[in-house]
Amino acid sequence: MRLERAGALEGAALDRALALNLTYEGAHPRAVFEGALAEFPGEVALVSSFGADSVVLLHMASQIDRHMPILMIDTLMLFPETVAYQAEVAERLGLTGVIRLKPTLGDIAAGDPDGTLNRRDPDACCDLRKVRPLERVEGRWPVTVTGRKRFQGASRAALEHFEAEAGRVKVNPLAHWASVEIRAYMETHDLPRHPLVAKGFRSIGCAPCTTSVAEGEDERAGRWRGTDKVECGIHLGPDGRIRRAS
Repeated sequence: MRLERAGALEGAALDRALALNLTYEGAHPRAVFEGALAEFPGEVALVSSFGADSVVLLHMASQIDRHMPILMIDTLMLFPETVAYQAEVAERLGLTGVIRLKPTLGDIAAGDPDGTLNRRDPDACCDLRKVRPLERVEGRWPVTVTGRKRFQGASRAALEHFEAEAGRVKVNPLAHWASVEIRAYMETHDLPRHPLVAKGFRSIGCAPCTTSVAEGEDERAGRWRGTDKVECGIHLGPDGRIRRAS
């Protein structure tokens, strides 16, 4: 019975996502964002890393509803610059709904007491510090808005505005925007940049697993460098597994 219900939820989410992609085909990101809030009232949260490009969607959120829930996953291994940037952006844009999701002390004590799990098993580290904290609130916000974009790499090249995953719906307002449009939006609205961007960081995650990116590399080439890992596990592939480089 549980498997049948899960299958029904997955099917319903897939049908909804397909219909919404047709409805919002070619729409401006803000229209996609507003459409998601209208389609799923009270069920939507923005998941933001407060990373390199995050301020674009955060600004749109401030214009649409500055009190909406914004979920920031604080792995307790973020760059100090990211923590400071989160506070700066939230204050400047008047965002009052920022919720910092952290791994539990029990999970850390059991799974990563010495803070070296990222070196031995990065998938397990991401699961402990990112996936589990977000899973704990999925029932409250079954629809999440993300900042993923097609130009960020091969694993995201076919990304659509709406997608179904495990019976939930994910919304990607910036999916079809290019980097030039992202930069233009920031400049038009005079938005603050993450301080690490000026140092060559184009995708910013946890400090132990993020490096700067060289000219010509994929935007996310600095994440888990030297491995085939390209996603943390929050966003899965069609087979339900963490996406990896081919």
